[in-house]
Amino acid sequence: MPFRVNVGPPVLTINQGNTFMVTQQDGQITSDGELGVFADDTRFVSYYAIFANGQPWTRLNASTTSYATARVYLTNPAIETEETTIAQGTLELVLSRVAGNGIHEDIDIINHGLITVKFNLEIVLRSDFADIFEVKAHHYVRRGHIETDWNERDRELSTTYNNRDFQRRFSYRVRNESSPPRVANGRLTFGVELAAKETWHTCSYYLLSADGSAPTGETAAQDGHRFPSQCYELAPETVALQQQWFDTATQVTTAQEELYRLYQQSLEDMGALRLYDHDFAPDIWLPAAGVPWFVTIFGRDSLIVSLQNMLVRPSFALGTLKKLAQYQATEVDDWRDAQPGKMLHELRTGELAHFHRIPHTPYYGTADATPLYLIVLHETWKWTGDKALLHEYRDVAIRCLNWIDQYGDLDGDGLQEFKTRSSQGIENQGWKDSGDSMVSSDGSLVEAPIALCELQGYVFDAWMRMAEVFTTIGEPERAVSLRQKAIELRDRFEQQFWCEDLGYYAYALDANKQPVRTIASNPGHCLWSGIASPEHAARVVKQLMEPDLWSGWGIRTLSAAHPSFNPHSYHLGSIWAHDNGIIALGCKRYGFATEAARIARGISEAGSYFENYRLPEVYAGIAQQKGAFPIQYAQANVPQAWAAGSVFHLLQAMLGLQADAPNHRLYLDPELPAWLPDITLHQLTIGQATVDLRFWREDEQTHWAADIKAGDVEILEKAWQPWH
Repeated sequence: MPFRVNVGPPVLTINQGNTFMVTQQDGQITSDGELGVFADDTRFVSYYAIFANGQPWTRLNASTTSYATARVYLTNPAIETEETTIAQGTLELVLSRVAGNGIHEDIDIINHGLITVKFNLEIVLRSDFADIFEVKAHHYVRRGHIETDWNERDRELSTTYNNRDFQRRFSYRVRNESSPPRVANGRLTFGVELAAKETWHTCSYYLLSADGSAPTGETAAQDGHRFPSQCYELAPETVALQQQWFDTATQVTTAQEELYRLYQQSLEDMGALRLYDHDFAPDIWLPAAGVPWFVTIFGRDSLIVSLQNMLVRPSFALGTLKKLAQYQATEVDDWRDAQPGKMLHELRTGELAHFHRIPHTPYYGTADATPLYLIVLHETWKWTGDKALLHEYRDVAIRCLNWIDQYGDLDGDGLQEFKTRSSQGIENQGWKDSGDSMVSSDGSLVEAPIALCELQGYVFDAWMRMAEVFTTIGEPERAVSLRQKAIELRDRFEQQFWCEDLGYYAYALDANKQPVRTIASNPGHCLWSGIASPEHAARVVKQLMEPDLWSGWGIRTLSAAHPSFNPHSYHLGSIWAHDNGIIALGCKRYGFATEAARIARGISEAGSYFENYRLPEVYAGIAQQKGAFPIQYAQANVPQAWAAGSVFHLLQAMLGLQADAPNHRLYLDPELPAWLPDITLHQLTIGQATVDLRFWREDEQTHWAADIKAGDVEILEKAWQPWH
């Protein structure tokens, strides 16, 4: 049996909605890092420690047992007491935690010794109420004032933060305790006396208030549909919501265990990342981008996740379309990089946003969310068959199209460029949005305005899709205009981005409209959008699979031959699963099924090394070789929505799935690789129809069978040729 390497973060993370807790493996929180209890872009608990007579406990083992639950096993060191010495390892302490509308914590202690022991159990809690941006940057500015109060009658330790009209409140409420708590010397202390084999217990509730108000009533700790009401159990409402997601989502069975486990974990992560506060209906949801840094509303992330989830369930797309439409910009605001018709990048609700120290109220510094919105609208219609969506979002779509024409093209040359106008804006406004991601071939930073290659593809795709939409809703003249503009953009793209000597598209055009001749993964997105010519697409695929980009565990963001290559960076040589999923779809689009399957194998094999088969946001672009294993990026979000959703894109690429629900059709173009001998999709939904699809490999050929469970749908096999 091969030895299993299990790569995971050195922390325990649990989350539910916009509440999450990140601790050390021993369940404690140090004050000098990125750990804590968070909600509403605020760190409510910045320090947590637990002692026995002043001695720290020793970790035995710990694990998250689901996305919202964790359990930590601790034991005691030798403890001197007035009566005796408690021998090392005599006591077992179990911390059990559940995330909900706050955190429910159970503390259980068992005396495994032969004699009665007495000691003080001490809990130290501190709150700094730091903004999430400050925590990530490790830069804190003291503002406002903090007060702590102990209410002995209610057995509640409350800490409030006030800075003018901004308030936060954290309460630690004790219930069902085996002995009463008291507060002294900055610690919550329980006198514990345990006979041999006896157990001691207490429940604690972490109550998080975004407006500074105190919870009222004896049952306040259990109020809210996301908060657990019993020890170490998810609230029934939470269980029901997660079960609803699993019950309605497309399921898979396959003999390929790696892919099966990866798919199942991705399903769980997607359900766990739902922002319940933004649910519009039982089947209309909005995803958070990732834990811990991106538990909020995003533009680009939510849209890509929506595309990934189409073959699983279009619920995220329905929520994303509705929520982003509500925040579509209506005016020019340079501080927030907003212009009329533009879709947001990120919304924050913490202290820095409240006082406009940052522009995220919301911030609009993304060049791609607006065309991606149009792509998602069209694709949602294709999977749901709901023509009413096109009428509902017609005006939103027209505003998006107007933004592309009036503001996306900064110099009127027919290409899309970006440049921030905000003093705190994001310099690079594509998906690789870190400050050092845009590099020339010599490693120097590219100066804005920048015409990113994939951005041209997104707009081309959006225009072509919207041409079909406007034809469908009876506006043929607008459709003809959009299609003509798309054709002209494709011609212009070929002329200005193709680098014949490289056999590759330029990463971007710089401020002087000169090609940035950097070999990066971005042109792979141009395959997905369909803007690449077939001849040039073949050469792009070849370059993507060369050893400098292809690591064995996925395609790197930047060529290993580039001067700026660093496999452990964020965007300069690392591997992003969602990037690879999009590229795999692009390969399939141009007939390169073998390469698409190779990418799928690389990502799924990498996923098998990570704890619980959970793909992180980003991992190192080191080469796959004997004895090596993937390395998680130090600050990676786990779980992360578009990392989880990448598995769905990879499956779609290998099976060649294309929905045409308006015409009651589903197209297939399956080509299973040798490493995936069979796979079955259960309860795949196309419009009002539900179907089970079985694929298997026999005599090096892929066969399939369909079992229509409900509704009206025709299953057809044809070469995978996207509608435009």
